[in-house]
Amino acid sequence: MPDFLNTPQGRRIAYHLTNGTGPAVVFLGGFKSDMGGTKAVHLEDWARKSGRAFLRFDYSGHGESGEAFTDGAIGDWFEDACAAIGLLAGPVILVGSSMGGWISLLVARHMPERVAGLVTIAAAPDFTEDSMWAGFSDEQKAELMAGQVALPSDYGDPYIITRRLIEEGRERLVLRDPLPLPFPVRSLQGTADVDVKMSVALRLLAHAQSPDMRLTLVDDADHRFSDETCLNLIVTSVEDVLVRVG
Repeated sequence: MPDFLNTPQGRRIAYHLTNGTGPAVVFLGGFKSDMGGTKAVHLEDWARKSGRAFLRFDYSGHGESGEAFTDGAIGDWFEDACAAIGLLAGPVILVGSSMGGWISLLVARHMPERVAGLVTIAAAPDFTEDSMWAGFSDEQKAELMAGQVALPSDYGDPYIITRRLIEEGRERLVLRDPLPLPFPVRSLQGTADVDVKMSVALRLLAHAQSPDMRLTLVDDADHRFSDETCLNLIVTSVEDVLVRVG
């Protein structure tokens, strides 16, 4: 069973915290995913075996946390992440998957003194604007502006995209203004990812300002990035960052 915290905004967030040495590793999941996913659990298992502090949690409207998914937006989930990180003392290593990559960049921009390093997995910064809104037909845009639009999903039920998700997301974009990341960054991206294209990873690499940033492309890996090779690469990347931050 998870533990729960109440955020300053009044949302109830489910989490699992593994005690160990710091810097703690924090996993930030993707859009409509949850902390029970393969990558989060694999990292937790690695952390236990390594004696490393580790935190996984569900954003509001996701997994075992409170609230409705359709009530949430990028800023809410960013606030949830900040509240979860508040459970920890000292610097943290963020591991952001898909939307979690965007959230981790927002956290790094908001509290750079807390972030010692970053690993992104198929990071999807600004996806509400550059992927969703930009890809909508005129009919879909009109439907959205009236309240919401349903998008098909390869992962289950259709995604219900709300007007608030799109409009609030415009206040959280990270690829339009300077993005200092003053710590080691390791970005992972599959070449067969149809949800987040390689061009997004290359754009982030070119845009961010980091003294030590590397992008690794994995041939034929898809957006799930969860086979044995990919999972091992995630762990290796986290360990590389930990070595570099001491």
